[in-house]
Amino acid sequence: MAIIRLTAAEATIRFLAAQETEIDGRRVPLFGGVFAIFGHGNVAGLGPALQAAGRRLHTFRAHNEQAMAHAAIAYAKAHARRRMMACTTSVGPGATNMVTAAAVAHVNRLPVLLLPGDVFADRRPDPVLQQLEHFGDPTISANDCFRPVSRFFDRITRPEQLLHSLPAALRVLTDPAECGPATIAFPQDVQVEAFDVPADFLHRRLHRIRAPEPDTRELAEAAEALRRSKRPLLIAGGGVKYAGAEGALAEFAQRHGVPVAETQAGKGSLAWDHPCNAGAIGVTGSAAANALAARADLVLAVGTRLADFTTGSRALFGQARLVALNVAPFDAGKHGALPLVADATRGLTALGVALRGWTAPGDWTQRVAPAVARWNATVARVTAAPKRASLPTDAQVLGAVNRAMPRDGIIVCAAGGLPGELHKLWRATDAASYHLEYGYSCMGYEIAGGLGAKLAMPRREVVVLVGDGSYLMMNSEIATSVAMGAKLTIVLLDNRGFGCINRLQRGTGGAPFNNLLAEAAPPVDFVAHARSLGAEAVAVDGIAALEAALPRAFGAKRTTVLVVATDPQASTQEGGAWWDVPVSTVPRDAAQRRARAAYESNRARQRLGA
Repeated sequence: MAIIRLTAAEATIRFLAAQETEIDGRRVPLFGGVFAIFGHGNVAGLGPALQAAGRRLHTFRAHNEQAMAHAAIAYAKAHARRRMMACTTSVGPGATNMVTAAAVAHVNRLPVLLLPGDVFADRRPDPVLQQLEHFGDPTISANDCFRPVSRFFDRITRPEQLLHSLPAALRVLTDPAECGPATIAFPQDVQVEAFDVPADFLHRRLHRIRAPEPDTRELAEAAEALRRSKRPLLIAGGGVKYAGAEGALAEFAQRHGVPVAETQAGKGSLAWDHPCNAGAIGVTGSAAANALAARADLVLAVGTRLADFTTGSRALFGQARLVALNVAPFDAGKHGALPLVADATRGLTALGVALRGWTAPGDWTQRVAPAVARWNATVARVTAAPKRASLPTDAQVLGAVNRAMPRDGIIVCAAGGLPGELHKLWRATDAASYHLEYGYSCMGYEIAGGLGAKLAMPRREVVVLVGDGSYLMMNSEIATSVAMGAKLTIVLLDNRGFGCINRLQRGTGGAPFNNLLAEAAPPVDFVAHARSLGAEAVAVDGIAALEAALPRAFGAKRTTVLVVATDPQASTQEGGAWWDVPVSTVPRDAAQRRARAAYESNRARQRLGA
């Protein structure tokens, strides 16, 4: 057996560079690159190994460890989990900065390989700079924070362990059911230790994403449940996109007359104007989809983890029988569902065969078009430009962006009130056009996520919608996008604080407190700030000015930031469903008493059980 003498760091990078995947019949590198911020803990080990890799495995420099991991996650999401990135950091705060991003990937079932530097395995110089000392357990380091937010975790204390750990991590990263972040903590002394690497460990390896067929008994039970239903509704989740099941979904819905509602992750599975698309579901859903959900006697949930925003905190379609088609058994068995464990494409195709000759009753399917038409009229009204001068609403801003957007453009957003407005109102053209991180709703994802989406799809226009709160939390990757030539259009909505949470505070009977900036607080000059990071930037006064500025921003060669002041009090009241946010059991005033009464009424409708 041929042997190559390498350091642990060199073996790791050469292994990653050798991994391949298949997209549209072409073999391409599985890893699109490595984001790295160097410090003690990785600069002397992984640093030289990455430099030596050159074009075989590109290294990208970011400005914040959390942000670079967000970009890597967005890259994987844009590639429907078929390609991914790795991220490496120094010891200590460099590593723990990535913990939040690991949680984002974990919740959203997205692959990213995290390689945080770690303290000395031999412990000779302990405690080193930035080392976390646990008084009763010397094996613990700050990297143990990654354990609960990683699908796979290992700490390499001997170079030979990489021969087992790296393939194990790749198995998780490329498994459709277990997919999520893999963390390999890498002590700085181990990185530079040499060992004998079997040559075949570094050979090219092709990874094809598994697509399991449904179990025949589960399939028969699911088909029988659908045949008995009179008012079926299909909910399309992110798993539809990750399985490339958009075509199978459209065929199934049309052939069997089943209306489709979409989660945040699933939005765009059908084009917004597809005749079977009833719109967004749940707390941030359309009136059309939620009305159908409230009357449905069966819900076929495809590729969704059935989070509270989708189920209306289990109160929206509690009357319906639930069938869950999901590649992950964990998700297929939620909420007492009849499970159908399978790849979304293969599961829908097999269900279609089993249901040959069956269609949903006509009086049910005939409800869809009028309800959708009414909702589309609502969308047109609330997203139209205001007729008089006033601070625009979020809906009016995204309406202007949507109208100006190229058909193949990609919208990126993450947290606050904007995702709710987008889910209800945005008109998505295809699966890649709508890129929302709403599993973890992580403020700060937006700009970094836009960068990752642009790196994945450089020929498509990427537009980031971000509020001033998220922008102030994390904006440094504007500079990265400029340096890389990864041009973004960023529309920054300035409502002077956390307008979304201020509205929630008031909606639950509370008084405005600690969310909006005081009138006496000095305004932030976002234009000057964005320009200082290398972007082009301009303040636009109202919707007409925004509509005039957007084509220029799309045509610009460099990242452009458009700043527009918006109304912090306004949000789209139409559509939506109840969300379980506890209200005080000891109300102190009339507002709290009304909120508590509404809360108890809604909670009585919740579906109980598993």
